[in-house]
Amino acid sequence: MKKIFILLIILFITSCEKDDICDKETTSRVVIEFYDNLLTTDLKSVSNLKITADGFAAYDTISANKIQLPLSTAADFTKYSLVLNSTDPVNLNEDFLQFNYTRQTVFVSRACGYKTVYQLDSSNPITLTDSSPADGFWIKNIIIDNKTINNETETHVKIYF
Repeated sequence: MKKIFILLIILFITSCEKDDICDKETTSRVVIEFYDNLLTTDLKSVSNLKITADGFAAYDTISANKIQLPLSTAADFTKYSLVLNSTDPVNLNEDFLQFNYTRQTVFVSRACGYKTVYQLDSSNPITLTDSSPADGFWIKNIIIDNKTINNETETHVKIYF
């Protein structure tokens, strides 16, 4: 009986996995930076930006020059509404961004589970459309910096306005 107990303790100790610390990289989001359309190297803050997708508010009236948006793990696209000057009913301007991608599920560890790595579509990574009725595009240009979205430490998309 004593030998069985000692054997069980040894099996328990050797079967434990070292503690894994799961960081933000298990839930990768697309990182977007905003730039001045005329001074293309200067970061520029958007004012009163409201971002929604599929009925949920991703950001509600923020002013920033960098944001992170989650992408759907259940579909190969995510469509966002970006409303500039959202607090001003006279000057608000809405554009739609649809991110088109493929998904790959990657095993991280037993403690952390899996994460999704996104690869933006090579021929049509982002579709930009205007609101209806059309109010003109506030987004002037979009540059893809990195088509693989597997961490939140680098910029993936640059938006010029």
